[in-house]
Amino acid sequence: MKKVFTTKRLCRAGVIAALYVALTYAFGPLPFIPPLQVRLAEALCILPLFFPEAVPALYVGCMLSNISSPYVVYDVFLGSLATLIAAFGTYMVGRFFKNDGFRILLGGLFPVLCNAIIIPIVIVFLCNGTVGYESATAAYFAYALSLFLTESLWVYGLGTPLYFLLKKLLPRKK
Repeated sequence: MKKVFTTKRLCRAGVIAALYVALTYAFGPLPFIPPLQVRLAEALCILPLFFPEAVPALYVGCMLSNISSPYVVYDVFLGSLATLIAAFGTYMVGRFFKNDGFRILLGGLFPVLCNAIIIPIVIVFLCNGTVGYESATAAYFAYALSLFLTESLWVYGLGTPLYFLLKKLLPRKK
């Protein structure tokens, strides 16, 4: 019988969560200033393609990172929920697709879309982040487009090299 929780997986999850927090806090307030999300930690969203323990690790790392968010009450739970949904979707892609191109393209799509759809809801509708926009709808779509672009940059721009580095470094399963 294969053990689900091993010491190695638990340690790896802790390291992933800690990396997410460290990479987020390394840029001070930049990860929390809309409309751009300068969060290099989002490159780690590619990790569920390799490690199932990355799913809860990214969720915990995101929760801890969002404690310093200006939208803390909502962002800790809803923003982290976006990461959890995205990480689980990425994990499922990794289970069903073996082609590197499909894994990266489809696996990365979950964090990009989840963040582009859910985070603007938190900012605009729950935290009244409509300053400078004519309407809540205009603000929502402006934030959604901005988050889609910046999330794509981090997930695909940094996540793709991370994917191939891990593929090269990890032992092959027989």
